[in-house]
Amino acid sequence: MGKQFIKGCEAIAEAAIRAGCTFYAGYPITPQNEIPEYMSARMPDLGRTFIQGESEIASISMLYGASAVGARVMTSSSGPGMALKAEGISYLASADLPAVIVNVSRSGPGMGKISPAQTDYWFSVKASGHGGYKTMVFAPANVQEAVNLTYEAFDYADRDRNPVIVLADGIIGAMMESVSLPEFKTVFPDKSGWVADGCEAREPRIIKNSAVDNETWEKYKISRAGMYESWRKNDVRVEEYLVEDAEFILTGYGTCARIAKTAVRELRAEGMKVGLIRPITLQPFPYESYRRLDPARVRAILDVEMSIPVQMIEDVQLGVCNKIPVFPLGRDGGFTPLHQDIITEMKRISAGQGGE
Repeated sequence: MGKQFIKGCEAIAEAAIRAGCTFYAGYPITPQNEIPEYMSARMPDLGRTFIQGESEIASISMLYGASAVGARVMTSSSGPGMALKAEGISYLASADLPAVIVNVSRSGPGMGKISPAQTDYWFSVKASGHGGYKTMVFAPANVQEAVNLTYEAFDYADRDRNPVIVLADGIIGAMMESVSLPEFKTVFPDKSGWVADGCEAREPRIIKNSAVDNETWEKYKISRAGMYESWRKNDVRVEEYLVEDAEFILTGYGTCARIAKTAVRELRAEGMKVGLIRPITLQPFPYESYRRLDPARVRAILDVEMSIPVQMIEDVQLGVCNKIPVFPLGRDGGFTPLHQDIITEMKRISAGQGGE
């Protein structure tokens, strides 16, 4: 199949359609408005359901009902819109209902700014709702990867009967690139054993997000903890670039990792042994990639994010067990770290001036 030149948000929407999304509900918010706009045009033509909810809360709640009857469901939002969906995401997780949630992130907290940012790391990875549950979180670094990860996210959601978050940023959502779109999925998981789609010729089912007795609830939480552990063992995705002999490591996700990779190439051309670690799954986080770094060789790590304060740095520090110093380079408010900024900071760190 040939490539198409397409905008990031529209590519995400088309990937969802090709993955078999049959129900989309959302509410407009910048910088992801092209997703509901695209879905509103495409879904009815395919005989599928598009709803512009009266709010973010209504939209995420509609996903609960549609997923419960077996639909492949998706919503999308950004920043304060994701905050409003938090309760609904928690309810989806609690009821074992699959869903794909796309966050094209902007700068927060509060209303913040519509400019691209990565300030939703903690929200997405640590606490997208109450109750201590987890969702898989994918972080694409280009439009092609946004397509691929969105396409796959539906399968992970169905496999685990759990929400999956695709955490893009406003730059990826707005940029246009040539991508190869996947084929339309034609084979889907059998959900006949749990969906509440009518009880003719079978016993009624109730899909709940709580349990009456404590023992049942604790067993449920134990089973979900086992699932999270299986993610850690089997589902981690990470790109390691020129790490083998590196004395310095750049790290970041999404757009920042892409910029950092350019800095790695330029620093290598100048003779500095620099590598890159790029988490593709933020949950599960690739702790092992950092843990394997040799503290006798790697002198420092520079964590690059479109966020002040930087947020992923806490997981990087956990990964290296504080055996290697980790320095932050954050920009916010719509500003993006330039590769020249990264090169300058890397050289400062090399000269022993990092953190000053």
